[in-house]
Amino acid sequence: MLGSLLLFAALSTSTVFSGDQPLPLRLEAPFNDLFDHAKDDTYAITGTLTVADEGHNTTVDVRISLRGNTSKLESECPFPKLKLEFPREPQDAPGPFAGLTSLKIGTHCGEETGDQLTRKFGRLPNQRSPFREAFVYRLLAALDVPALRARPATITYHYTDARAGMSPPQDVPIVRNAMLLEGADEAVRRVGGRREIAEDAFTNARSAFRASDTIRLAFAEALIGNFDWCLKMAPDDSYRCDARHPLWNILAANVDDAPAIPLMYDFDVAGIVSGRHPWFHDVFDTAFLPGSSERDIEVMAQLQRLRALFGRDDLDAARAAFGRRKAQAFEVLATAPLDAEGRNIAQQYLDTFYAQIESDERFYRPVVTARDARAYATAEGGEVCGRSDVIPTGTPVSAPLQNDGPRVQVMLLDAHWHWTARAKCDPIHHGPVWIDAGAIGRDFPEK
Repeated sequence: MLGSLLLFAALSTSTVFSGDQPLPLRLEAPFNDLFDHAKDDTYAITGTLTVADEGHNTTVDVRISLRGNTSKLESECPFPKLKLEFPREPQDAPGPFAGLTSLKIGTHCGEETGDQLTRKFGRLPNQRSPFREAFVYRLLAALDVPALRARPATITYHYTDARAGMSPPQDVPIVRNAMLLEGADEAVRRVGGRREIAEDAFTNARSAFRASDTIRLAFAEALIGNFDWCLKMAPDDSYRCDARHPLWNILAANVDDAPAIPLMYDFDVAGIVSGRHPWFHDVFDTAFLPGSSERDIEVMAQLQRLRALFGRDDLDAARAAFGRRKAQAFEVLATAPLDAEGRNIAQQYLDTFYAQIESDERFYRPVVTARDARAYATAEGGEVCGRSDVIPTGTPVSAPLQNDGPRVQVMLLDAHWHWTARAKCDPIHHGPVWIDAGAIGRDFPEK
């Protein structure tokens, strides 16, 4: 027991995440050797990390490996995410890292310019991305949303196995923006947990977490336009989840005699970081709300889905909690070291999020409230996509485009990904359908 307390005390001495300005570092290693073994999850190299500590440079040997689920793919990131492991004793880590056993690094991924995204997963493969993602972690902290901790950094990479003819040249140091990210073990201990709950041992949010923690997390994912996450909400929930992944980019910290604590992480393909989602038009359509942007629809879709998962009291409590911290959120944005376009994107996500949660009319917009309501091709009836024409309760509907007897023509917003993951139906994604007017209402969930 005493050993555990001493270790926790050592871990708490790290100051690396207490600052919000970029920390300058130097990392020297045979990076080509590491990247050549990207397919080997166990491969690691030895390098040196140099950090300025109270005016003096301190250098320490570190073990360097690759991390990430998709960034290691050659087609995705020529310079993937990294993980550093410090000397065996936590107190031996240098300067601001004292007390840490490991550190994650979010890198620049690639050398593209502008807003071009990677083809398959939609990352922004340049050094704008790390500072944008570090800002997201700061934003979540200001909003009191449990997440890993992060800090922007500038890293000077020195290849000890430089190759000729590479772009950028490897025979000179390469300086790039980066993000330092807290390790899972440190994060679990910081929130008072004993261990991380393994994915195959996790059941669902309803049984594992406090409802207030779950809804706070879900609101935050909506705010940042992130769809690269999954949390099985209840035993029968299959929204963007499957049996293999009841948790995705969410860490569950086991706490003695208390509900587990969910911690968010990994936002490099969130809309607030990448700027857009290449798949957007496969699922959504801005025609749902004339004059809206893709970012408006992304935030709206995730917020609206929550009306089918939580009671009105929980929803309104979450809206109020985020509202109380609005000033802190915008203060973080004002001081973050972001590029101009990144600041503009973040401003838009924050603006649309608060516009929607601060208004009862916008938050409790019309949805399908009747069970087994159907979509029809015409006012007289007719199939749109066959058996998938049944509309999930809580599906948002647009303002009526036409009225004909007991039916109205509307656009549907696939907030539940029902016609994406379960039953494909492009006509519903991109065109109007007819439904019974009596199946639509605002009182959902009921007061």
